[in-house]
Amino acid sequence: MNTLATDNTDCILQVNSLSKRFNGLAAVDSISFTVRTGECFGLLGPNGAGKTSTIRMLYGFSPPSSGTIKILGLDIATQWRQIRSRIGVCQQENTLDPDLTVFQNLLIFAGYFRIPRRLAGERAEELLRFFALDKKREAKVGELSGGLARRLTLARALINDPELIILDEPTTGLDPQSRHLLWERLHTLRSRGKTFILTTHYMEEAAQLCDRLVIMDHGRILVEGTPASLIGEHVGCSIIETAGPDQETLRRFLHDHAVDYDELTDRLIIYNNGDTRIEQAIRETFCSRQCIFRAATLEDVFLRLTGRELRE
Repeated sequence: MNTLATDNTDCILQVNSLSKRFNGLAAVDSISFTVRTGECFGLLGPNGAGKTSTIRMLYGFSPPSSGTIKILGLDIATQWRQIRSRIGVCQQENTLDPDLTVFQNLLIFAGYFRIPRRLAGERAEELLRFFALDKKREAKVGELSGGLARRLTLARALINDPELIILDEPTTGLDPQSRHLLWERLHTLRSRGKTFILTTHYMEEAAQLCDRLVIMDHGRILVEGTPASLIGEHVGCSIIETAGPDQETLRRFLHDHAVDYDELTDRLIIYNNGDTRIEQAIRETFCSRQCIFRAATLEDVFLRLTGRELRE
């Protein structure tokens, strides 16, 4: 499912029929989507789905094989310099300078945008306070924990006061406290009118932050929508997991009542769309062994659409 990007003054990003090929292989295969001003838009997918290739084209690291990208109404193919000064990028990799202090990393990066030194210093101090890094102002990057380094990387991406911020797996490897702190900061930035594009492998993170998202696989967009709408459409409102060696009777019951389910090696994943009678019948008749009743999540959608097998 690809959504055609059309001219819209409320769109900060418009992607039309975007493709990226490597030696004839389509890593990104003619995808289209738009991102509205002030929203957080997610790009989700398993490894090899095309997310990273897409992100790299969006911030100008990799040229498209075909298709168009417009950011802030500017064509990335011909107006990249104007675009670059108005976006921020928080990459997966740690690209901080280990020989500089925390403050110096921000100040030197501001120089790439030709920000006057006094203004750069003011912004750097403000960002250090915002990300609770002010006590580490004179520390070398090598002295920082993983969480502090990620906060500094995000602070650096904001030094030019960008209108669009690209976040490529910003919380990978962080402990829960660091991850939630970054979420809190991103929510605050959203309230100030910033726009985000987010890639993440954490479905809870996507559900927490994204207004809309797409799920990609094999270079194409499978679905697009809000987290809640995708959950309701593809897995229903609740999940029942049943385990046991012989579940043939339960499978017949589900078939007779037109209840959707997936069969795994050791259990059934049953998708219930709010039918309390079905849930009660399963609870009373088929739960002599292990049964789990829980709310459906975005992770259920992701696994259902992209599969549960391991990827290389």
